[in-house]
Amino acid sequence: LPFLSKSLGLNLDGWMTVQGAKQPRKIPGRCHAFEKEWIEWAPGIGGTRAEKESKVEVDDFVERLLRQKAMEHLGDVRRQWDELIKGGGVRSSTSPLGQGGS
Repeated sequence: LPFLSKSLGLNLDGWMTVQGAKQPRKIPGRCHAFEKEWIEWAPGIGGTRAEKESKVEVDDFVERLLRQKAMEHLGDVRRQWDELIKGGGVRSSTSPLGQGGS
């Protein structure tokens, strides 16, 4: 909505996007650069065409925001760890150093 932003003096893109908010400690969020570029060029060629042309980047952007693959991977690791402990392959330790209880 750049035409409204210019005519009314509002920063609508900043309000409508995740990364548009003020960043605490001046640390940019995940995929900030991609979102900024998307806002700049997607309205010019159309959202549908932009999404088709940059399918890989859009998928990467969504993954970085939602972190679904990372959570799925951590769940798999946790299940494997539980199976190892249940099967007796690994002893769970109470010590943070893993040296048993002595």
